[in-house]
Amino acid sequence: MRYEVTKDLETGNALIDSEHRELFKMVNNLQDACTKGQGRSQVETAAKFLVDYVKKHFGDEQNLQISVKYPGYPAHKNFHENYISQISAAADTILVRNADIASLAELNRMIGLLIAHIRTEDKKLAAFIVSQKK
Repeated sequence: MRYEVTKDLETGNALIDSEHRELFKMVNNLQDACTKGQGRSQVETAAKFLVDYVKKHFGDEQNLQISVKYPGYPAHKNFHENYISQISAAADTILVRNADIASLAELNRMIGLLIAHIRTEDKKLAAFIVSQKK
């Protein structure tokens, strides 16, 4: 399954939306490497890059939330911290299991959680930022 930022996932915030696009690109790259059997080193590189980019993106979002004094920051940060642990574990499992179907299914489940988070929490954040500019 290929992932992309569709209209229903756009928040309207340029930084957040561009980073979501890059994040989905990283997921697609990792899945491509796994399904093409491109070897452990390429899968490992893609998995590490995905996890690192998730951390970067969440850090950027959290800095944005702090800068606008977003009231939902504590809960949003908590989700981010838990998600980083889970996506890191999923990436490790892909490597340990040589990208078997179960490990790729877990990655897809993790991306489903991220998509749900974007649809609800990231859109709330973007709306709050817009409301502060009025």
